[in-house]
This record gives sequence, structure tokens and C-alpha cells, in this order.
Amino acid sequence: MPENLYLKWLASTESHWWCDSAVAAEVAGALENGATGVTTNPLLISRSLYGDPDFWRPHLDGVDALSGDVRAEEIIRRVTVCLAALLMPAYERTKGAQGFVCAQVAPALAGDREGMLDMALRLRAWAPNIAVKLPATAAGLDVMEACAAKGIATVGTVSFTAAQAVAVAARQHRGALRAERDGIAPAAAFSVLMVGRLDDYLRDVALDQRAPVEPEDILWAGTAAIKNAYRTVRRAGFKSKLMPAGMRGAYHAIALAGADMSMSVSPSIAAELQKTLEPCAERAADEIPADVLTRLRAMPEFARAYEPFGLRPDEFLTFGATQKTLSQFVEAGWLRIREFKAG
Repeated sequence: MPENLYLKWLASTESHWWCDSAVAAEVAGALENGATGVTTNPLLISRSLYGDPDFWRPHLDGVDALSGDVRAEEIIRRVTVCLAALLMPAYERTKGAQGFVCAQVAPALAGDREGMLDMALRLRAWAPNIAVKLPATAAGLDVMEACAAKGIATVGTVSFTAAQAVAVAARQHRGALRAERDGIAPAAAFSVLMVGRLDDYLRDVALDQRAPVEPEDILWAGTAAIKNAYRTVRRAGFKSKLMPAGMRGAYHAIALAGADMSMSVSPSIAAELQKTLEPCAERAADEIPADVLTRLRAMPEFARAYEPFGLRPDEFLTFGATQKTLSQFVEAGWLRIREFKAG
């Protein structure tokens, strides 16, 4: 990644940014531009393996003797440990507040509490600066709290609504309080809202339902939802850092610049930010245009995504964007990793 003046400026504000890639060269370049974390997932690791197999094969000696999910997990471990080593200086410099690499539980386990907890305990042992990624489902929330109570850094993911982002932060907070009562130092906690994937989903809903919204209105949907979640989390005093992810354009990062968040920025969005003509300015406190918000709130599905309690936890797994994302993580991520030939 070449020098990125916008991202270097962003890192000088209250905002942090994490590299949304599992490509080692992209991570190294991101660190030079102020990144303080890496948001891997099975899809990104799969893309990295198949995109640069010659780089990864020396790291994967012996994995071809394994099979199935054991093989996939071991490949993910090797990749994640390699990236975690690059982030250790940031982890040590910030005393464990930043410098994490995400390791996500198998996406097929999204409703399996016991399976996710067992896997989370394995993942956290890979390196000191591993943040365990768990889905924002009813089961995932239970496991998130249990992990936070053990002093494990967690990231709530597969999350598209303010309700999910707030629920994740609340359960991470409860887990941190339990840790303190047991004499365990609470770990860092992050709560994702996949702003671009929410936009994608609502665009389909608007077309299907012939909703009276403009295409430009949809571009504000994910930003509006995470700003509402941010206000709610801060009022509640939760310590979790919200994490806008799945950005579809530089406009997502620009609209949130200056917020006390850890933004997940892909190399393509980083390139857009470097080229943007927008001035470096903190926009996090700016309000969503009132007319845009009025039109969006006329869509019931947006209202569910926007309101901090618009969904119950037992509805998280069945929210429109959730199943599509989990399926993609399984089919284009986890299963492709299982099939990767290391030898």
C-alpha cells in the first residue's frame, strides 16, 4: 500500500482503522499508514490463499495430511499467527487496546453455543493479540459474554443493525464486569456493524417493495444505523469500540471520521480515500440529512435496522442479511480453505 495521507490523518484523530485483508503485504503497508488491527474472516483468508499461494505454501507445511474442518482450522491458524506477529508492536505499544488480528469461529456454528465456546478457547491460544470473532446471534451473544468474562478479546460480527451492535456491546460489558469480579483484567471489545452489507440488503428490499426512497438515500442507511448505535453505546457507558465494516465506498469512512471507532478499511476503500477530494475533517457528529432519514424510516426494514432495539436477539439469526453472509463465509470461505492444496 502506498503512502495514504487520508488514513494517516484519520489515525491522528480518535478514530482507529484496521486493515480488512489477510494479504501479508497489504497488512504491512497498512501498518505504515497507521492501521492498528486486522479484520480477517474465512472469506478474506480464502482470497489471500488463492490469490498468493506461493507466499503461503511455505507457512503450511504438513497441513495436507489433515482433512475436513481440522484442516481448515489449522490453515487459518497458520495464516492468523503470521499476521498476528506483524501486529504485536501495536498491541504492545497500546497495552492491549489495539494491535489485534481477528480469528473467526466457523460460520456454520452460528447457533451452536458449545461448539463456538470450544473453538473460541482454541483461537485465543494462538497468539496474545487474537480477538475472537463471534456472530451477533442469540447464541453468539451468550458465548461473547462468556469469553469476555474470561478476559478474552472479542469482536461481534455478522451484524447489520443497531440492535445487534448495541446488544454485542452490552453483553461484552456484562462479561467484563464478571471478569473484574473474578479478578481478571477485562479485555478489549469490538462491535461490528456491516454498513455496506446493510445498504446492499436494503437496496434489494426497496426495489422489491417499490419503496419511496431514492437510490442516494440507501447510501446513508448503514451510516445512519451505526451513528445511532454509537450514540446509544456511549450513553450506556459501554467500553466496546464500534467497528464499521463492509464499506462500499470512501463515503462510509468519511462520514464517520473522528468517531471513537475502529474502522475496518479494505485496500480498495483505502485507495478511494487517498484519491478523495473531500477535506480531512471530522464528520462523526454530523447529522444524517433529515429528509433522507424520513424517507428511509418509512421502510419498515430500515426502521428495524436503525432503532437500537428494533430487533430481539432471537431475530438476529433470521434478519435478511445474516443468512446470506453466513452462507458466503461458509461456501466461499471455509469450504474453499478446506480444499486449498498446500503442497
